[in-house]
Amino acid sequence: MIIPVVARARNFFRSLVGRIFLLLTVGMTVAAVLALLVAEQARHLDFERWRLQRVVASAVDIAQRLSHDPARIEAMLEDQRIMGARTAPRGVALTDPNPALAQALESRFGPHSNPEAGQVPSGLCFAASKADPNNRAAGLIDTPRPDCWIVRFTDETGERRSLALYLPHLVKPPSNLAKPIYLLLILLSSAGLAIVVARFVSTPLRRLERAAEAFSVSVDPEEIPERGPEEVRAALSTFNLMQRRVRAGFAERTQLLAAISHDLQTPLTRLRLRLELVENEELRARLLQDHQAMLTLVREGLDLAASTEAQEDWSVIDIDSLLTSMAEDAQDLGAPVRFLAGCGGTVRVKPNALTRCVSNLVTNAVKYGGSADIGCARQGGRVLIEVRDHGPGIAPDQLDQMFEPFTRGAAGQPGGRPGTGIGLTIARSLALSFEASVRLANAPDGGLVATIDMRA
Repeated sequence: MIIPVVARARNFFRSLVGRIFLLLTVGMTVAAVLALLVAEQARHLDFERWRLQRVVASAVDIAQRLSHDPARIEAMLEDQRIMGARTAPRGVALTDPNPALAQALESRFGPHSNPEAGQVPSGLCFAASKADPNNRAAGLIDTPRPDCWIVRFTDETGERRSLALYLPHLVKPPSNLAKPIYLLLILLSSAGLAIVVARFVSTPLRRLERAAEAFSVSVDPEEIPERGPEEVRAALSTFNLMQRRVRAGFAERTQLLAAISHDLQTPLTRLRLRLELVENEELRARLLQDHQAMLTLVREGLDLAASTEAQEDWSVIDIDSLLTSMAEDAQDLGAPVRFLAGCGGTVRVKPNALTRCVSNLVTNAVKYGGSADIGCARQGGRVLIEVRDHGPGIAPDQLDQMFEPFTRGAAGQPGGRPGTGIGLTIARSLALSFEASVRLANAPDGGLVATIDMRA
């Protein structure tokens, strides 16, 4: 169970869609995390800046009060009658001064103020006592003490002031990155967007892939609609132009072969008439046999040319009925041909091309294997037509060579059986015209199996 999943995942990430998906998912996730980190850092800086502004505002307020009525304000600070401020306890040292706070105070008090400031532990400013609100207010037990800031500066009169300012204890807001749910949401949203973008980008390439596959099995495929981004339209237009040029080349080659084969028939006919006048019967028979071989080669050349034209229209046919009628027709002519099993239903093909393709395979099976068994099956959305003989078969390393023109297997030579070795070439060309393929294989219990593989 695990191995197929791993194999499918490996194949997915080897594809263009998988690589775009992985790249976008990782890239967008990293970008989102970095953006959150920057936002968190900016939020923490704003938080610190706000705290320092509150300290500066408190210090400026007390300094202004001292400048108007120093005696009364000093007394109030000593008696802790001003909320949020008091005279700093003696002996408290600033072990960790805050340069930013000192600079802000200097900008408000002037360069002569020589300020210094920093946060100190709350216990140094507010010693525990019975008057401590934590000891006498219900519901405030163990609540955090206010933050304490020591601020020292020289006022306009030249007197050195030392204040203890306390503000409510504020906790920095927690980072969203510390919550797994946020990271999961970022990852899922990045993956969702990545798969949509990957499929959108790969769609034109998939169209091109399907067109190339169709072109590889047919010399007359439909052209691809040229739509999409400019670069995609240019690639599709180039591919369509290539298809047209290849088809033109095939047509030119076919016309040349057909013209040569057709023109040769007239001199061959005259030659036969002259050969009939040869008086030596043995010589005449040998010459006529050679003449017949040449005429057969020319006619099969015409058949090969016709097989590559692919001008027939597509039709939907009952596949079992077609194969049954072909087997019965062959039996009527005395050929040992049987229809063994059908696959049911209909298929969309070029009927004449399919009929000629099966006929060539049956002819080969009878000629070189002694008999032919026809069968049909459906497998994985495909229709497989099998033509089997019961002959000696073909060496495995020569199976692919049998589709080359004028190639005959060793079984075709003994006994002087007629043939040019072009039947399988014609069958393959005919199969290509309706987007099918033909392959050969030796049967386990002897004989050769020719299979036509086409879409259901």
